[in-house]
Amino acid sequence: MDATRRNYESGADYVLEYGELRFTFNERDFTERVEQAAVKLGFVPGPLEGAEREDLVNLTVNGEVTEPASALGEHINACWPELNATADRSLVHWLRRLVFRGAWLDQRVKEGELEIVFDESSNGFGYAQPDRDNEVIELSPEPSWAQVAYRR
Repeated sequence: MDATRRNYESGADYVLEYGELRFTFNERDFTERVEQAAVKLGFVPGPLEGAEREDLVNLTVNGEVTEPASALGEHINACWPELNATADRSLVHWLRRLVFRGAWLDQRVKEGELEIVFDESSNGFGYAQPDRDNEVIELSPEPSWAQVAYRR
């Protein structure tokens, strides 16, 4: 299969690479994916304001927030030991992982390898493989950062 076809692309502002996969994002797409990942991880309560989003994107891209632009950035720095416990279990790792996973899944849907289906057992939407009788695939569970979540 053509490698460029398998790589997700919405722009050229941000790049995530894993092995031979290279995903490029425009600013809006990347920012929305980062915010959605933080909500899924229980780290933020919901929609963020501009400066909060800026701090969260800086954390995801740079692995730290050196000059906080909001109370969220200050919270990240105050809770840093809990957020950065180990490299493969850090908040940064999981934000990047969920952004990448979402783009990977979207690309598979675009290419017809996966379909979005309603899963009655979980009462939510999932991804199914059409060539396997629409068997819903199981995504690895993500940890929760609710104990150190940002609250306004």
